[in-house]
Amino acid sequence: QVQLVESGGGLVQAGGSLRLFCAASGGTFSRDAMGWFRQAPGKERNFVAGINRNGGNTYYADSVKGRFTISRDNAKNTVYLEMNSLKPEDTAVYYCAADTMSWRTFYSYSDREKYNYWGQGTQVTVSS
Repeated sequence: QVQLVESGGGLVQAGGSLRLFCAASGGTFSRDAMGWFRQAPGKERNFVAGINRNGGNTYYADSVKGRFTISRDNAKNTVYLEMNSLKPEDTAVYYCAADTMSWRTFYSYSDREKYNYWGQGTQVTVSS
């Protein structure tokens, strides 16, 4: 059973930066594709960024390209989301997700259905 625990959220002013962490346990992290999603109040949970098992390929939502960077450290079973130039519209609960069945190549990284494990989320609030 995979467990994902996010941390690093908080309150930041517009233009500031935050780094989110997602610590994974209970599985074989280096075999899993990983993703970050976010959900604002009253809205759907949307894709933010994804990374393949060895970190060689990354994927981003258009709204965060050039501002956010996803990375991973397989030795530490951790995936990161570096967020720069934050905007008030980035305010949301950020969720880490793991795809332990990456043989299902018919899903893209932006599909919620790709991921079969989710963390509890961490709140990011950007003030104007």
